[in-house]
This record gives sequence, structure tokens and C-alpha cells, in this order.
Amino acid sequence: MKTLVVGASTNPERYAYKAIEKLSMHKHELIALGLRTGKVLGHTIATEKLQWKDIDTVSLYLGPARQEPYFDYILSLKPRRVLFNPGTENPVFESLLKAKGILVERACTLVLLATNQY
Repeated sequence: MKTLVVGASTNPERYAYKAIEKLSMHKHELIALGLRTGKVLGHTIATEKLQWKDIDTVSLYLGPARQEPYFDYILSLKPRRVLFNPGTENPVFESLLKAKGILVERACTLVLLATNQY
């Protein structure tokens, strides 16, 4: 199960960083996508919207105001689900995803991992 973390950061105080850390600890395959390149626990943060294959879950760490440039890109990846972490909820994007049959969850990646619900 491959996860794309959108909004990845090299700042250990950011929740996206913590999500990468916990996904790694739980042995989940992941790709980090952010505005600036860098490394998080051996994972290189990509800055280009590449067409990765077999993305199961997209975990969003971008506020609604910064999501629109990612709408078509995330839809093109055809993930099974998109997790809207707290503060990223976006009814417009959620509707677009649902219309394409993509599961939408308003949930915290960290909580899902901690409770074995990921």
C-alpha cells in the first residue's frame, strides 16, 4: 500500500513530517511531495508532480487555499482514497474526488496509524 504525502516538509514540528516518520515506522511505502526538496528520514521530498503508479492513499497536508493546483494531478493518480487531515478539509475537492469514485476521509493520518486503522 503506497501513500503519497502532499505537503511534505523537512521541519520536524510539522505534521506532514510526523506522518512520514510514522508511516516509515509502520513500514508503509511512501512518496513525499512538497514545495521544497529535502530529505525526511531517508525519503527525498519531490517537488514535481510525477505520475507515480499504484498510489493507494493520498495524505493531504495543504490547506484548502493551496490545494486547487493539485486537483487534476491527484485525480490523475486514481488513488483509492484521499485523507483530509485536520485543517485541510475542502468540500469542493472532496466532491470532485467522490464523483470519480475515490474514497474521501476526513481523518488524521497519525491517529489512524496509532489505532491500527490505517
